[in-house]
Amino acid sequence: MNKPGEEVREMLEGLVMAFPELIELDPKYNNIYRKYRKKDKVAIITGGGSGHEPAYGGFVGYGMLDAAIAGAVFTSPSTMQIYQAMKTVATEKGVLSVIMNYTGDKINFKAAMKLAEDDSIKTELVISNDDVALKDKQMRRGTTITVLAHKIAGAAAEEGMEIAEVKRIAQKVIDNGRDIGVALTPCSVPAAGKYSFELKEDEIEFGIGIHGEPGVQRIKYVPSAELAKIMVDKLVEDLNVKKGDEIIAVVQGTGGTPYMEKLVFYRDVMNYLNGLGLKTYASWVGEFLTSIEMQGTRVAILKVDEEMKRLFSAPALTPVVKTIPMASTVMS
Repeated sequence: MNKPGEEVREMLEGLVMAFPELIELDPKYNNIYRKYRKKDKVAIITGGGSGHEPAYGGFVGYGMLDAAIAGAVFTSPSTMQIYQAMKTVATEKGVLSVIMNYTGDKINFKAAMKLAEDDSIKTELVISNDDVALKDKQMRRGTTITVLAHKIAGAAAEEGMEIAEVKRIAQKVIDNGRDIGVALTPCSVPAAGKYSFELKEDEIEFGIGIHGEPGVQRIKYVPSAELAKIMVDKLVEDLNVKKGDEIIAVVQGTGGTPYMEKLVFYRDVMNYLNGLGLKTYASWVGEFLTSIEMQGTRVAILKVDEEMKRLFSAPALTPVVKTIPMASTVMS
């Protein structure tokens, strides 16, 4: 890096330089906006702390997000940042925020919604809580399924659905998706200059969040196929999916995992899902919601119906997700 504290702005500038045909940057507020926005659709926005790249700016574009608001590393964006984004992308059909279940994000998005409503902007909010590591569903963190909600609700908005319908679809995705993550190494926030927790060389942190939070237990190293089984079993049990159900699967690294290891693990997850008799409608493998330089993996599954399948397969063009007909797998 160049200078701690400037990494978020410089990262956003680099993102827009790489994809100038799709997105643009508001340098005052660190907001990424979709170029060529439509006026006759619900605008969908999200935001949160940086350090999870390519989330969230990587999903701004046709068929997904109209805006992504970037806070400092692992820190919620401010109320004014969010309010500015709402004003910028607002349409007569309103603005739907799809965010994760973290205290700062919820407080600041709700405050921004109040300001926007005072300006006669119609707003709605969906909060994801898909991480099965925590037993209390109200306390569960938002993770990977949030990005699938952006994709599926984004397609619904692109079709011109009203805000109540787009919100219903986003909530259905959250209700039918689950995620679990593990770490082989911790991560470090640039400004802090130290790791978020310590692990021995033969330990796996099981049930991690996306901000370097320790998990719910530590287990010894196991082969990739065995770890795939442990993680998938946790998701299948919590979501109560059964043989013959159709799913979308997401297998990703957490920022520092080599692609060789990601693809080995993806193979093992998919083989195990197939062995359970689950039908994989589509899958993503790569990096979608990371934790800076952490080495580890996340697995997510979404139980889908015909409505979700149709919307998931709808065209999209963002820096990361480029959905085209007949493509069943996305690799970032």
